[in-house]
Amino acid sequence: MTETAAGEDPRVADLLAQMTLEEKLAQLVGYWEKDATGSDVAPLAGAFDSGPGLEEFSRHGLGHLSRPYGTRPVEPADRAAWLWGFQRHLVEQTRLGVPAIVHEECLTGLAAWRAATFPAPLSWGASFDPGLVEQVGAAIGRSMRELGVHQGLAPVLDVIRDPRWGRVEECISEDPYAVGTIATAYVTGLQSAGVHATLKHFVGYSGSQAGRNFGPVHAGPRELADVFLVPFEMAVRAGARSVMNAYTEIDGVPVAADRSLLTGLLREQWGFDGTCVADYYAVAFLHLLHGVAADPGDAAGQALCAGIDVELPTGDTYLAPLAKAVRSGAVEMDAVDRAVTRVLRQKADLGLLDATFTDPPPTAVDLDDDEHRALARRLAEESVVLLANDGTLPLRSPGRVAVIGPNADRSAALFGCYSFANHVLPDHPGTELGIAAPTVLAALADELGDVTHVEGCSVDGPDTAGLADARAAASDADLAVVVVGDRAGLFGRGTVGEGCDRDDLELPGVQRQLVEEVLATGTPVVLVLLTGRPYAVGWALARCAAVVQAFFPGEEGGPAIAGVLSGRVNPSGRLPVSIPRSAGAQPYGYLRPPLAGPGEVTSLDSTPARPFGFGLSYSTFVHDQLVAGPTAATSEGVAVEVRVTNTGDRAGADVVQLYGRDVVASVTRPVAQLLGFARVELEPGESRTVAFDVPPARLAFTGAAGVKVVEPGDLVLWVGASCDDREVTATVALTGPVHEVPSGSPLGTGVRVS
Repeated sequence: MTETAAGEDPRVADLLAQMTLEEKLAQLVGYWEKDATGSDVAPLAGAFDSGPGLEEFSRHGLGHLSRPYGTRPVEPADRAAWLWGFQRHLVEQTRLGVPAIVHEECLTGLAAWRAATFPAPLSWGASFDPGLVEQVGAAIGRSMRELGVHQGLAPVLDVIRDPRWGRVEECISEDPYAVGTIATAYVTGLQSAGVHATLKHFVGYSGSQAGRNFGPVHAGPRELADVFLVPFEMAVRAGARSVMNAYTEIDGVPVAADRSLLTGLLREQWGFDGTCVADYYAVAFLHLLHGVAADPGDAAGQALCAGIDVELPTGDTYLAPLAKAVRSGAVEMDAVDRAVTRVLRQKADLGLLDATFTDPPPTAVDLDDDEHRALARRLAEESVVLLANDGTLPLRSPGRVAVIGPNADRSAALFGCYSFANHVLPDHPGTELGIAAPTVLAALADELGDVTHVEGCSVDGPDTAGLADARAAASDADLAVVVVGDRAGLFGRGTVGEGCDRDDLELPGVQRQLVEEVLATGTPVVLVLLTGRPYAVGWALARCAAVVQAFFPGEEGGPAIAGVLSGRVNPSGRLPVSIPRSAGAQPYGYLRPPLAGPGEVTSLDSTPARPFGFGLSYSTFVHDQLVAGPTAATSEGVAVEVRVTNTGDRAGADVVQLYGRDVVASVTRPVAQLLGFARVELEPGESRTVAFDVPPARLAFTGAAGVKVVEPGDLVLWVGASCDDREVTATVALTGPVHEVPSGSPLGTGVRVS
């Protein structure tokens, strides 16, 4: 990819040459018609005036139309008719006749009323199934394109570093390679439908101090390169067409004003030639929050020159303030022209320069059809993780079952923060959900027959009055299914979600007390966790008959969980994040150097309650015949083969996980690093061989000189049921000189299953 693409549509340069300054700046902003309820569905949105009406705002044209479907409940067909009319107005009534790019949120499906709501990204990670995630992305993209939407603000490529951070539920994994592989699959699927994906949040956002949203990031250049940037580079090289900046600052420099990242790295080194869009209000925040810009015009100039092409969701800084800065000479016109060229090039790629919108809009719109539901069901079923089981599961003859807990009969408990159900509908009380989403209670009743139900407590309230009813229900039952967890929301209105950070990792409210009270009855307890982050539940793993983890599993999540409990579904999810021992078990995550773990030099034990990659099944799997090496050149990568066998009595899926450790290196290296993975379906007694072709870039790290290298020395490899399980091992001696990995080298491990 190059900045000026070969064969570029000549109309781009022609349009640019015709434009006045006002027409140019109009292409660099969005318009967001705020919800009449006055609710804020973006951070600090209430601090900004939405300005003139849409017709006046767009008199010189318009770059983006922000979330016309996703801001309030609207009938999709009715809104499509309005959208076609507005786009036709731009074509026919503005001087240059250029339609707007329409963007929407699409992290768990198109965030619009009546649209399918898929599992949250943590569930994508738990499935370890990039192929299925690609299919989900393609289905979402087709719905968006049908409604005239051109760009989706997803996926999130932030690598989880601290589970206290509220936006963990939007992320895929704590492992950068898993994030990159699965996110790239989503990008490929979405863009196959003609909708441009937007990678966010570039970069380092999830590394905020103490897990606080917007908190400063103190990552060094090596952590930035080897952890945070890895998934972005993978997705950019796979063809992602848009990137969104992170709100955060890194070592005192806000990303929105960092030319070294947004231009030097992203464009000049990686060759990205798409558009860079601002996270909502991020340009204005350079002045209002970061304090690095004297006024809105200064903020606009800094962001534009750094590499942000489009200000979203509106034009608070890129219209009048930027026009003034350009006319005064503070900002060069070349910077404006460069950004406008990129936007027009994107519109040409999307077919908007040819669009007339005289064709009829869709009138029969089904955003939650059988295909969507089937994909949602598969992904939900593949992502449920069985954390503990004493043999109680599957429930063959459970007897009397009491279903207890605040998330047992709440459809919203199945969805993440960026679902329409939790992002928008709370501001529209009385509005129906718009999609079928059976609760865990309803699904268990369908699966098992009659069950009793007691809520026991709320998700995060202090009231303990309902605990007595929960004890009574459990005492009268042969089995208690206790469903606890999170309520996704925005800016302190939930227990998890954007702006809903934690300073501990106990279950919210009095939910732990609820579980303890039920356990005290002596009735066996199956604990179901419906959460958006991993909680410190080691106490429950040791005492409950079984523990099941579901990370906001979407509209089919209730039946998926019920299916796992009944045995209709053989659990196959694996942890994309470690289950922490406590909130103080920092630094968090498996990808750590030796001194970040437990040892005699500290009294604190950071060993997780369950490690990355862990997950039980109703089948058993054996890994053997690991073949690798014994030598490999530093410039050639490593070829590995391993056999996996289903030694159980029922069909199941195993996630074959290949890990490695560089024993001696010039800088400290992780004690374990995921090098490749493969989800393999196996019949009872069946064996298959998985071959991994690990390229040098997967073995590389940023050396002392700041360059990605592969060094000679021993590389220990293993395959097992988690990062901590060295079921079968091999050692490969990497030979030859230190190998500097060239830019553009293959980043992904090749996988073949035979």
